[in-house]
Amino acid sequence: MAHIPPRRREELPEFEDVWQQAEEAFGYVPNSLLILGHRPDILRATRALSKAISTSVDIAPGLKRLIAHVVSRTAGCQYCAAHTAHTAHDLGVDDEKIAHAFEYETSPLFSEAERAALRFAQCAGTVPNSVTEKEFAELRKHYSVGAIVEIAATIAWFGWWNRWNDTMATPLEDAPKAFAERTLGEAGWTQGKHRARG
Repeated sequence: MAHIPPRRREELPEFEDVWQQAEEAFGYVPNSLLILGHRPDILRATRALSKAISTSVDIAPGLKRLIAHVVSRTAGCQYCAAHTAHTAHDLGVDDEKIAHAFEYETSPLFSEAERAALRFAQCAGTVPNSVTEKEFAELRKHYSVGAIVEIAATIAWFGWWNRWNDTMATPLEDAPKAFAERTLGEAGWTQGKHRARG
């Protein structure tokens, strides 16, 4: 249950364009944004950074969400793990690939380029960070410098969301919850503290 309740959408009419964009992208307005609504300036800033990072230049949107998924699961944020898995699905990533994201080293579902990116994400998501020159060398075999920056920015951005949602115990919405239960349950995913009030 959330430590701080999400604000109601109608309390923040100045963000109606944000709510509409969220509904178009996800089918709902994420509670993480509604909690940020208690500080509109922070919400505004996070939306701008999110747009800059999520706009793909060199990295396919589905792979970017798998990267975010691996870093979120590594960090232990069940809210972000559910969201990134559900969004990866919406972007066309096969459900089996999402379910087996942590088998990237051995599964034939993943290319060598994807393995390098997901390994980098997993190492970056550990505390302390375990990325070394070896992980960068593997990335350089498959990606440009700009693409590597895009991957690292995605990882860092979801590090922010992981801390935010895990600290706040943000209530998980029905759609990502149902998807995670169906797809990630066998891999150990649980809703944990991210239950709605009532």
